[in-house]
Amino acid sequence: MSRYCIVVAEGSVARFFTMEPAEIPELESGPHLIEQKSLQNPEHQAHAEEVWADRMGRNRSVGMRGHRYDDHRVQRTAEMERRFARDITRELDQFARGNGTRHVVVCAEKRMLGYLRHDLDRAVPENAELREVPKDLAKLTPRQLHDHLARDGHVPPRARARH
Repeated sequence: MSRYCIVVAEGSVARFFTMEPAEIPELESGPHLIEQKSLQNPEHQAHAEEVWADRMGRNRSVGMRGHRYDDHRVQRTAEMERRFARDITRELDQFARGNGTRHVVVCAEKRMLGYLRHDLDRAVPENAELREVPKDLAKLTPRQLHDHLARDGHVPPRARARH
């Protein structure tokens, strides 16, 4: 059971962390962020050439000048990210409710955070506090993420080992 659930998301990956106490508080600092799960968005991770290869090119008739046709990439990318955001909030719902979570911190760049907000209220347990961090922190290590979130007051800082 962990009081904190931290979700760090961007278009291709979502990582789920809990905050766990130090195993031996006398010898090590704590608490620690522990990555419990990650979700991958295979649609987003595919290379643009693969995803859009059949959409590229020119529409030409024999003897006519070619023109590029609109492949609606922006709308397709947005829909792909919305679907992934729904997957993230479904996972958060199961993860937070099964963990006895009291604090949920969701970190994502602004566009993804907007997509997440649509279902976020239903995914966070009623008695849990929700904090949103509109930053892309997905590439940080657990220690860097903890330090960043603690510096901004979203999670408790690591305490020094008790000697």
